[in-house]
Amino acid sequence: MSPGIFQKLFGSARKSADADIVPGQKVSRRSTGFGEFIRAISREQDLKILDLGSTSPANITFMTGLGHRFQQEDLLRLSNDKTLLVPNGDGGSGIDIDRFLRGNLSFSRAEFDAVMFWDLADFLPEVLVKPVIERIQFAMKPGGTMLAFFHTKDAGPDAPFYRYNIVSKDTLELQPVRGFRLQRVFNNRHVENLFHEYASIKFFLGRDNMREVLVIR
Repeated sequence: MSPGIFQKLFGSARKSADADIVPGQKVSRRSTGFGEFIRAISREQDLKILDLGSTSPANITFMTGLGHRFQQEDLLRLSNDKTLLVPNGDGGSGIDIDRFLRGNLSFSRAEFDAVMFWDLADFLPEVLVKPVIERIQFAMKPGGTMLAFFHTKDAGPDAPFYRYNIVSKDTLELQPVRGFRLQRVFNNRHVENLFHEYASIKFFLGRDNMREVLVIR
């Protein structure tokens, strides 16, 4: 990808996201689940990979270096777009789910070989969690792989939201991002129910009050 195309596709999103990055608070983390994800996508080249976390140039470089095509959508930031709010009939407002999906996740059926979902389910607005998981299933190829992280109850309500930067095939750099709060904690049964339409799910013992999950479409 040429620098000009990179800037066109990711320049404005990166500028917005970087404004909320907390400087100097990076954490390096070994990840068994991520290592398994990389092994799964390293068996072939020219796969199409979707990253739904905060925009990360490091991830683009890493995945294209493996010979894969790469697409990135800053899903949590997109879900907080105030223009998506519509009156809910009770004097308040709610997210227009159909509009959100049409505008941000309008993928083709079986478009992606693998998806990095990170810990977004714990931070997304409640009404979007199930529709997003269903849309990802629609967009993944049969046999495709998705990586997801989930906080445990010990993480606490002030657990930070991170941008996940890929360092190596089993190591991530976590960089705190301001402006997002943990919305919920899923137990193992909740996670299994969330992915009940997928072919299989495998849990890994994570560190720092996190569960790591590898899901097969």
